[in-house]
Amino acid sequence: MTLVWVTGNSGAGKSTVCEALRARGHVAFDADEDGFCHWIDRVRGEAVTDPPYPVPGGWLHRYGWVIVRERVEALAEQARSRVVFLCGSAENEADVLGLFDLLVCLVIDEATLRHRLATRTTNAFGRHPEELAAALEWNPRTRSLYEGLGATVVDACEPVAEVADRVVDAARGLAGPAR
Repeated sequence: MTLVWVTGNSGAGKSTVCEALRARGHVAFDADEDGFCHWIDRVRGEAVTDPPYPVPGGWLHRYGWVIVRERVEALAEQARSRVVFLCGSAENEADVLGLFDLLVCLVIDEATLRHRLATRTTNAFGRHPEELAAALEWNPRTRSLYEGLGATVVDACEPVAEVADRVVDAARGLAGPAR
């Protein structure tokens, strides 16, 4: 049926939307928490099993958060008989985009981004100054990048129930115009 990639910048609400989708009975996976992604040393090409926290200065330039294609391929097999949502982001997502039937990009403004990263309790990424700077740098580019890829863009500053509604509507092919 449909494999949906729900993506967006750090703090956009991907994990929260994943939880909301699961609560509604949808098959949804969190790319971070469900083991689809991991850190990799870009120089050596090796997985990092115990990343430091907080990350030292320059760490994000050498190490990257990547998605494992084989895991997404297996998930695509499950999606043959139902709608499956995978929520996350990864720097190498171009390697897996062809496996998805639909892209949904959650977007937020800078004030919301700062607030979410400072107050979230489920993920520490973004609290360290280097991580926050990276997230702030990526945020304004997110919408145009994914619009260029044909994604359905969803304003994730809205209440989570409304955001989840828009994600489900997009998967059903009922989404209205991007906000």
